[in-house]
Amino acid sequence: MAAWELRKMDADSNQVVPICNTNYPTTIKTHPPLERTVSLARDGSVDFRGNTADKRASGRLKANAFIIGIEIGERLAFYGISANLVTYLTHVLHEGTEKSAANVNNWIGTTFIAPLLGAFLADAFWGRFWTILICGVIYFVGLVMLTLSVTVSAFKPPGCFISPSDGIQQCPSATAGQVGFFYFALYLMSLGGGCMKPCIAAFGADQFDEEDKRENEMKKSFFNWWVFGISLGALVSATVLVYVQSYISWGWGFGTPTVLMGIYLVLYILGSKSYRHKTPVGSSFTQIGQVIVAAVRNFRIQVPADPALLYEVDDKESLQAGARHITHSNSMRFLDKAAVLPNPSEGSSSDIQKHSPWKLATVTEVEEVKLVLRLLPIWVAALIFQTPSAQISTFYTRQGSTLNVNFGPNFKIPAASLQSIIPITIVCLIPIYDRVFVPITRRFTGNVRGITMLQRIGIGIILSFLSMVCAAVTEVYRVKVAREHGLLDHPFQTLPLSVFILLPQYVLLGAAEVFTSTGALEFFYDQAPDSMRSLGTAVFLSTIGIGNFLSSILLSGIVKVTSLSGQSWIVDNLNRCRLDYFYWLLAGLMVANLCFFSGLARCYKYKQVASL
Repeated sequence: MAAWELRKMDADSNQVVPICNTNYPTTIKTHPPLERTVSLARDGSVDFRGNTADKRASGRLKANAFIIGIEIGERLAFYGISANLVTYLTHVLHEGTEKSAANVNNWIGTTFIAPLLGAFLADAFWGRFWTILICGVIYFVGLVMLTLSVTVSAFKPPGCFISPSDGIQQCPSATAGQVGFFYFALYLMSLGGGCMKPCIAAFGADQFDEEDKRENEMKKSFFNWWVFGISLGALVSATVLVYVQSYISWGWGFGTPTVLMGIYLVLYILGSKSYRHKTPVGSSFTQIGQVIVAAVRNFRIQVPADPALLYEVDDKESLQAGARHITHSNSMRFLDKAAVLPNPSEGSSSDIQKHSPWKLATVTEVEEVKLVLRLLPIWVAALIFQTPSAQISTFYTRQGSTLNVNFGPNFKIPAASLQSIIPITIVCLIPIYDRVFVPITRRFTGNVRGITMLQRIGIGIILSFLSMVCAAVTEVYRVKVAREHGLLDHPFQTLPLSVFILLPQYVLLGAAEVFTSTGALEFFYDQAPDSMRSLGTAVFLSTIGIGNFLSSILLSGIVKVTSLSGQSWIVDNLNRCRLDYFYWLLAGLMVANLCFFSGLARCYKYKQVASL
């Protein structure tokens, strides 16, 4: 007798009810509908409860609306501070040209080195969602303290005044406590924001399932539009916020992004249920060490000719471990020794618990280490092409401060606002690149991205070189005008030369960002192992940080060496500087780096993920 035969229709309630109590089930247990099975993420993503993510209710553009929101808030604050920081240090804290440039470079460098710590915490322990939230709170506290340092009289330096006795302007120095409070707030902001950066970009990319053809296509354009979004934030910072700082007050200029960051943090929390998450899998550095140690321990073992005999777990276990299978490669064959089973009969996946990870690794784990090692030479090359960008917040801004900033009869453009040309260029070029350049080049190359990620980076290096050449030529002309008008020894007097003469070097550097920075961000995320993608993004961001440190070190070295000849290239009087020499030196470094990078790009083998 079937279960449905023990039920009848109740006339009063118009519902099916059981006739009597039986041992038969009153409901029929069925498998999940096919529609729901198809909608489940296949790349190991989970929802906020830890269940396999349902693509209909999570991820994609809905989730990224909140994620990009907090990124815009972070970038608004960062660029709002960094764009005009050299002006604050020289005009309010009264630091010299070399010292202020070095301090800006060091702060930006620290901000972009901190991502390595944030990536480690996200991949190993906290996950990207919690790392973003915790570090976002730290970032917000740093912004609050920074705002207090420029608004509360006890924390901010005293202003300049005209001495009644001799009529000379006097600028009292800030106390040690005031300087200490300002820099503590600045570096607290650097720590929080830096740790957030790699996690936000990686978390945004995680919202697309790479095993879903449609979502994978969307992901190919993700980083282009990601950079487009943060460039809008940088544009607002370099225009509105810099204008407020320069002509209204530093308090409003720092306080506005602080309030906006607090709002974006709240919105980020409200979007919690729409996110897809990747489960933390432990320390990436530990996994790398385990593979290397296992390979060394097994150095006497012969690697089988057939890669199928190497140790691997099945697809399900691999996804649970946070990584898809990576196809075996023939490079760095020594590391394959880590995946050789001592006893071939112990090859089933259920035997994994019997072996120490310091003695045996899977093929995927070995290939992940190979990927990391293959990224290192590209990372070295990336350090140099970030050096020109370090000049944006320092010497580019200082050049502009000596020029005529009038725009029409009643409006002045803050010198730091010229940095808005870079995000404007990016905002204009990204749609053209994504909608025009990529489809056209795709027809000729067959590459879904139009050109490879490394080719894109190479084009950006060439544009960076051209920007340095343009900056050098412009500086020669600027000094020539100062000489012709007898203003070489009047550094604070405006030259009869429009600030817009600097536009070409800014535009070229903005175009370079579209190719180099966007391409490098996508490259390091895409080519990093699945379980180390926060680290991959952090590795890219670290190139920006170390690029700023290299610029600072290079600057200090140049000052020491050129001072021996009696005339330093860099002095407080910008009209007596030889910035053109410095720019030519950077242009030469770009040429050498392009040659080095081109050799690496020709030899690089891209990651091959096995299909599920």
